[in-house]
Amino acid sequence: MIIREAKTEDIEQLQFIRNSVKENALSNPNLVTYQDYETYINVKGKGWVCELDNRIVGFAIVDLKENNIWALFIAPEFERKGIGKALHDRMLEWYFMQTKEKVWLSTAFDTRAAKFYKIAGWTEVGMHGTKEVKFEMDYDDWKKRTANNR
Repeated sequence: MIIREAKTEDIEQLQFIRNSVKENALSNPNLVTYQDYETYINVKGKGWVCELDNRIVGFAIVDLKENNIWALFIAPEFERKGIGKALHDRMLEWYFMQTKEKVWLSTAFDTRAAKFYKIAGWTEVGMHGTKEVKFEMDYDDWKKRTANNR
């Protein structure tokens, strides 16, 4: 498993993965454009991909300007292999090296993703819109979590 920074050349594969997920599927895949990916990984924040056998099988993107996890998705056939955790941890490690600001994300209710974030130490803080739950992670909680994993 190789975790590396996402590049513009990866975007087509990222879109393919994003559009293949079973949970948190986009109602209209055209709403998230190539330009959106490019902006998030090159201007607003940074992204990472996981490669197995020279194939991108997952990715994560954080928005440093809005303090938001924009994406964390794994190709369905590669779920439950530790890829999400590896991408999550690399992304948060980088994020908290840039800022001590709290970071947030949202995901659909009662999904494996929501359970994943609870296990990863995120705090549920309420609703985001009408169909998603909002989670937050602050610097101190991240540092405690990483200290406990050593």
